[in-house]
Amino acid sequence: GDGAGILLQIPHEFFMEECLALETHLPEPGYYGVGMVFMPRRIAAKAACHDLINKAADRLSLRVLGYRKVPVNPAGIGATALAAEPDMEQVFVAKPAGMAVGEDFERKLFVLRRLITQTAKETLKAEGDDFYFTSLSSRVIIYKGQLTSLQVRGYFPDLSDERVKSAFGMVHSRFSTNTFPSWKLAQPFRMLAHNGEINTLTGNLNWFYSGLRSYASPYFSAEEMEMLLPVIDNGQSDSACLDNIIELLTHSGRSLPHVMLMLVPEAWDGNEQMDPLKKAFYEFHATFMAPWDGPAALTFTDGRIIGAMLDRNGLRPLRYVITDDGRVIMASEAGVLAIPEKTILQKGRLQPGKMFLVDTVAGQIITDDEIKADLAGRQPYGQWLENYKIRLEELPEPRQVFTDLAADSVFKYQQVFGYTREDIETILKPMALDGKEPIGSMGTDVPLAVLSDQPQHLASYFKQFFAQVTNPPIDPIRERLVMSLATFIGNNGNTLDENKMHCHCVALRQPVLTNHELEKLRSIDTGLFHAKTLQTYFKADGQPGSLQNGLERLCRYAEDAVHDKFEVLILSDRAIDSEHAPIPSLLAVSAVHHHLVKKGLRGAVGLVAEAGDVWEVHHFACLLAFGATAINPYLALASLRTMLAAGKLETKLDYAALTKNYLKGVCDGLLKIFSKMGISTLQSYHGAQVFEILGLNQSVVSRYFTGAVTRIGGLGLDEIARETLYKHFKGFNAEKADVPLLPEGGLYQWKRRGEAHLFNPQTVHLLQQATRTNSYITYQQYARLVNEQADKLFTLRGLLDFARHREPVPLEEVEPAGGIMKRFATGAMSFGSISHEAHSTLAIAMNRIGGKSNTGEGGEDPLRYEKMANGDSMRSAIKQVASARFGVTANYLTNADELQIKMAQGAKPGEGGQLPGHKVDEWIARVRHATPGVGLISPPPHHDIYSIEDLAQLIFDLKNANRAARINV
Repeated sequence: GDGAGILLQIPHEFFMEECLALETHLPEPGYYGVGMVFMPRRIAAKAACHDLINKAADRLSLRVLGYRKVPVNPAGIGATALAAEPDMEQVFVAKPAGMAVGEDFERKLFVLRRLITQTAKETLKAEGDDFYFTSLSSRVIIYKGQLTSLQVRGYFPDLSDERVKSAFGMVHSRFSTNTFPSWKLAQPFRMLAHNGEINTLTGNLNWFYSGLRSYASPYFSAEEMEMLLPVIDNGQSDSACLDNIIELLTHSGRSLPHVMLMLVPEAWDGNEQMDPLKKAFYEFHATFMAPWDGPAALTFTDGRIIGAMLDRNGLRPLRYVITDDGRVIMASEAGVLAIPEKTILQKGRLQPGKMFLVDTVAGQIITDDEIKADLAGRQPYGQWLENYKIRLEELPEPRQVFTDLAADSVFKYQQVFGYTREDIETILKPMALDGKEPIGSMGTDVPLAVLSDQPQHLASYFKQFFAQVTNPPIDPIRERLVMSLATFIGNNGNTLDENKMHCHCVALRQPVLTNHELEKLRSIDTGLFHAKTLQTYFKADGQPGSLQNGLERLCRYAEDAVHDKFEVLILSDRAIDSEHAPIPSLLAVSAVHHHLVKKGLRGAVGLVAEAGDVWEVHHFACLLAFGATAINPYLALASLRTMLAAGKLETKLDYAALTKNYLKGVCDGLLKIFSKMGISTLQSYHGAQVFEILGLNQSVVSRYFTGAVTRIGGLGLDEIARETLYKHFKGFNAEKADVPLLPEGGLYQWKRRGEAHLFNPQTVHLLQQATRTNSYITYQQYARLVNEQADKLFTLRGLLDFARHREPVPLEEVEPAGGIMKRFATGAMSFGSISHEAHSTLAIAMNRIGGKSNTGEGGEDPLRYEKMANGDSMRSAIKQVASARFGVTANYLTNADELQIKMAQGAKPGEGGQLPGHKVDEWIARVRHATPGVGLISPPPHHDIYSIEDLAQLIFDLKNANRAARINV
């Protein structure tokens, strides 16, 4: 199993009798704590662990009463789990005299556990990894392991003892996704059981660490705070990290429901019907706490209350039943326990963002409205926001007017920052005129950035992650209400405290700033706010180390500025000249961001990028994901102004309207990118680093993009500098042309002097010629040309070659060609995206060789199910079931050998798809059961698949539609 367990209230009667047999005398309930401990199996290491526990308890004036070996029955558990099985013991710790029963003792046990954990890491080295407290509490105990849920009771005989009694049980069965299964990553954790994914984990952890220097609490001494930190252990799952944060915040004085609503708030920003007090509660906490975002069903307890809640999108199921004998059963599936229908008083399903709470002390259920009304009324959050929050639009006019670049400077800067004519015509112009990203084919046949012979934008080395299968993307159109671009600039303060100064910040409705808004921020002198501009350049001398020196200078100046109490840092590349080249804004922002995180200072300041190398949505997304709070694309806006002045836009719109359209296009594009990862808010995306890097070396990534994933090596700082200086030279030192003309580009369309393409006029001509003349010789010329291009390092596979030194396998040992070809399958290409001729020809060819063709998501004409007169068949063996369900009927499903549930499209995973209306003729519309001329959109997710349980249901339904078909995802 991936892991399973149960959290219970401490069974005092059971432990009292068991410990008495061991000559250990327990005091009254609440006057002692019980620790469930995984121990190393080696006797000497176990003795060292006992010694460590005893010494740590003495240091905190606690007394260890004794130990009990936990009886287990390993019969029937898997070999992998058995090989890693720890020894298990329970340790009993007495409350010191004079300390109150309850919260004070729980805090002391929390500090004890953290002290033991930290000391074990330092002293036990590798064997310390096997030493782990599943729980240490005066209220609850956890029995868990690398088991299946059905194995838990048999493995732990304690759980079959009638003396083990509890008012509740919190049970979890783990499906491991982000980390490998292990004994200690089984759930429940100390306060939490979590079904789902935290998509924003890296950013959440960075923001937590960014404020370490400011963390203090009246509930912990300075010495105890040192024992607690860093709070989050390395190598944990997302759920374990969230549990650690919940523990810290709860023991620092907030109630458990309060903490849960801080970390996983419901959608509030765009909800005009929400109660103002509740909305103020959420907004106040949003000023210093980014949501832990992702599909989540969360159950939680402190030993007295037990509750559950869903994420803002409700992307995990939680169903509950209340019976007439006072029981509450809540689970991800209905029917987990057999309950007679006549005993059910109430049943339902938890709604998105809602909370359900049972108070076992008071013996009552507390509704979502009661919980939130109570919490929202505890502090005057609305008044605090009114007094201390500053809206950007309310800032006074700037002391200095933004200095626009002169027309000749705009061209020079465009060259320095790598603009091409294609960028202007294909990206900037349509966004300014239409207010949205241009639509185009998403397939790409150009080299990877690291393999290209053209100078590259640094963001081209960063590839967006996307949510997959059990962790769905969000539909940014349908789910717009739960999405938000709002963000805040300012000092996050001490997260462990709650006071009115938390909301002393500048509130932004979106992260993309106009020039005027930037100058407002630069001139800010309101309340405690001051801004400082730092220049992001390095010496353009071509010497090794120049870029690194520039980065070190920038990070040093940023740290000094934070110590000097500046709350806004503007990282600007405008001050470049012939002797100073710009540091790529993505590198500059991420370097400063991570430097301040490592120093525990990042939470004290907002980072604003005044960047010339930002014009397309991907550039903005990269900056935000690696730490920028807001971005001013001054050169993109200057480019629009010069185009308008030169009459190149052919529009009646003025500059203000063009700017508004462009910013709208960027912001809508950002929401689409957030949604690909299942992220709903900018605050969650901010610093989340949901990218993989392809083509930068490990030293650059480790230092300046810390925590990001890099799959291969690549450029170092000096190579990045060389690419930057190549463009810088063209802007400042190259001979002036008679007509200022940017490079063509050629990324989106082949250009003679532009980026190379696998499919270019020469290859397309040869392929067309081969098919029209049925000439195998011409086809061989085409194939040779394509293979040669692969050898020219377009792709990673082009770097690989066959190992030719091995002895060939004897032909008689090789499977016949006919057997091999049965495994051949085409890619999924829909009728509509390609013509009927192409689609049906693929099907005929695959049927002839015994392989399988795939319909794609556009359905299939039923006329193709009948065999042709010559014996051929146009029927596709694989029928695809995609998010829009185009053409999916009972007849379609039964005419398949294999049914494929399409979760994402390879060319644009997480984005869904679109067939423009002009392509939807009567034939395509009939096959897809649609209306001719109307554009057809495939939403990013299946709207009936948001969890493992939902996916299992669809597989079950498809299997019932066609019992003979194989199902794949």
